[in-house]
Amino acid sequence: MNEFSSVILLISSGLLLRLSLTFTGQAWAKSHAQTVAFMILPVITYVITKTISGNIALSLGMIGALSIVRFRHPVKSALELIMYFDLITIGIATSVRTKWAIQLVIVSIAIIILVKLVQKIFVKFGLSFYNMSFNEGNTSNSLEIFSSKKIDFVENSENIISSYNDKESGEVTYRMSFENKNKLQDFKNKIENDSNIRKINVIFN
Repeated sequence: MNEFSSVILLISSGLLLRLSLTFTGQAWAKSHAQTVAFMILPVITYVITKTISGNIALSLGMIGALSIVRFRHPVKSALELIMYFDLITIGIATSVRTKWAIQLVIVSIAIIILVKLVQKIFVKFGLSFYNMSFNEGNTSNSLEIFSSKKIDFVENSENIISSYNDKESGEVTYRMSFENKNKLQDFKNKIENDSNIRKINVIFN
């Protein structure tokens, strides 16, 4: 019965971490594969730890067996790699002392959500706690603007991530990123009547 409650805790912990990540816009955690990994990886770690505990020979054999297991794709996000270690640690901690696992889950979820809340507070004051990145799994909505000349309102926006100025034609291309669809739409409404703008592309994620 004690093992059963530990397994329920492990599955719930992985699912809660996955939900907290998707809630804060981490797109990489939304897939079927990641959902399964978040729920089963802590249980696997727990079973391994329980199996080899108190048996030195078995422990050495298990280390050799696990050393050949590797991720077959490059991990693009540092947070993604950290979360894998987090899940593994939850499994190990649960087999040794359950309260450590509970504390780790609470702290992990609190940090994930706290960082998002701090960013929202910073944005209200025209600042940014962290930068948007297309390489770290953040869900973002893109806006591409093609203009015949520079637009100061766009260039001064905190949402701009790149701009390209064609010296021959004088045309300027802007690429912007928004965490919220409504913010993207509001920004688009403010600039779409500008006579210098030739085309606007919108990509919702």
